[in-house]
Amino acid sequence: MSDVDFRGLGAHPHDGGTRFGVWAPHAESVTVVGDFNDWNDSASPLTRDGDVWSADVAGAAPGHEYKFAISNGGTVSRRIDPYARQCTNSVGNGIIYDDSTFDWDDDDFRCPPMNELVIYETHVGSFVTDGESVGRLDQAAAKLGYLKSLGINAIQLMPLMEFAGDYSWGYNPAHVFAVESAYGGPDALKRLVKSAHEHGIAVIVDVVYNHFGPSDLDMWQFDGWSENDKGGIYFFQDWRSTTPWGDTRPDYGRQEVRQFIADNARMWLASYHADGLRWDMTPYIRSVDATVENIPEGRVMCREVNDEIRRDFPDCVSIAEDLHGDPTVTSTADGGAGFHSQWDNHFVHPIRDAIIPADDGSRSMASVAEAITYSYGDAFARVIYTESHDEVANGQARVPQEADPDDPGSARAQKASTLGAALTLTSPGIPMLFMGQEFLQDEWFRDNVPLDWSALGDFHGIAVLHQDLIRLRRNGDDTTRGLSGQHVAPLDVDEAAKVIAYHRWMDGGPGDDVTVVVNASGATHENVGVRFPSVGRWKLVLNTDATVYSSSFTGTWVGDADAQDHNGVPMARVTLPPYTALIFARTE
Repeated sequence: MSDVDFRGLGAHPHDGGTRFGVWAPHAESVTVVGDFNDWNDSASPLTRDGDVWSADVAGAAPGHEYKFAISNGGTVSRRIDPYARQCTNSVGNGIIYDDSTFDWDDDDFRCPPMNELVIYETHVGSFVTDGESVGRLDQAAAKLGYLKSLGINAIQLMPLMEFAGDYSWGYNPAHVFAVESAYGGPDALKRLVKSAHEHGIAVIVDVVYNHFGPSDLDMWQFDGWSENDKGGIYFFQDWRSTTPWGDTRPDYGRQEVRQFIADNARMWLASYHADGLRWDMTPYIRSVDATVENIPEGRVMCREVNDEIRRDFPDCVSIAEDLHGDPTVTSTADGGAGFHSQWDNHFVHPIRDAIIPADDGSRSMASVAEAITYSYGDAFARVIYTESHDEVANGQARVPQEADPDDPGSARAQKASTLGAALTLTSPGIPMLFMGQEFLQDEWFRDNVPLDWSALGDFHGIAVLHQDLIRLRRNGDDTTRGLSGQHVAPLDVDEAAKVIAYHRWMDGGPGDDVTVVVNASGATHENVGVRFPSVGRWKLVLNTDATVYSSSFTGTWVGDADAQDHNGVPMARVTLPPYTALIFARTE
């Protein structure tokens, strides 16, 4: 695992003291103040070398609080170190942190290949709480055994950089190198990652580089300089600074700012042993309003960081929340941004449109077929889902709530949610669940409303269904290897009956070929002809309508499929229960 030294910037403790460094090109003088010098502005001056100021301060030790005192134009401002690895809070002080003291016990975990990933998106602050305060990383870590039993092999943590207050989605980072103090700080994150790896689970960290803050930003006019009353050295000083979240877009044209972001990305992978990064809203890195690409420096920054990740962390993944269907986002050709994968709007919207409405006639199976087969060239260059933190908030709700607002625990709601999960876990792409989706969590996501874990008891069978789907997706029975393969082909798309069948495979053959048949209507279609990829017996390995998953389901019996040649087309007679997915495997 590569090391990070941040080129001397930040606070680096050693025997007898700490080496401090800070980029402040417009400062007239800089000192460091803290517990080690009684917060005396003149006790520990830094020496200038170009645009960087540094000093070695005896007696400054891990755990000591500190700030930089920066003088410009007769004004002295105390600032939290932009590279501070720990903070008391977003408006408090930096804390000297020793990265070397944590015992990783020879952690050598490697992220699973992209075609084997199943991601579980999680918000630490609301995942597990005591009901009275924000959730903490150690509480989240206590659920890793449950997540392992569910079958996921990657947990994606919504942003946990130090933000304003204790409650937040995390997309307002004030100090991007510091782990949120309310969540437990840096060692708590390391404990979670270490435990996740022991459970066979990768950890992906959500990072925010399209803007910082906008509040509690000591980086704002950091060294006293700015133009147009903008944010100073870390931010654009013109129209390019404007974002939907504040006037705080980083200046990707400055090499020092690009390096600041690259250092941050490297830190999560090296110092915290994270297995990947998910980048928030990348269109706003390369565009002011996410339409015309008018910030080419942003694309350059993305490519530089992703090239470094690919070179130095080849087992890690870099994922863009892009949602513009731009194939260059996941391209390594000239002009490509170099991400491994991207969140895909071509899947989530048409699939939600197909599973949520009560009116069967409003569903477009052609749109479902397009969602399933859409590709950026690599099947796993996209992340697919029906629920994410964005899709279940901002005016939208969880799938069960949208499907039946009056009773999100109804049979209709259960069917909508499980049909979406089946499509997600059997389509090409990296499948992702949002926390609680597997036990029919209702309403919508809020950072101050804890996940209702009692629903796991109420809808235990739905959780078991997700467990079974994930097991098949990961080929746990050695019968469904094709679900992690590159290939998909529609077999039947019946708009009138609201049925679609599709073939998934990696190399083909027994144990590999999979056929998925989906009935997106409320009618039971009895003994209908369904096309299969080849003649022979196809074993039914999962029926989402089984009553073992819910007593509200019909439990319609469906057996194995015997595909026979009908004028050159392999066909089998199959009964299709309402709002159901059937998964057949070729086992011989």
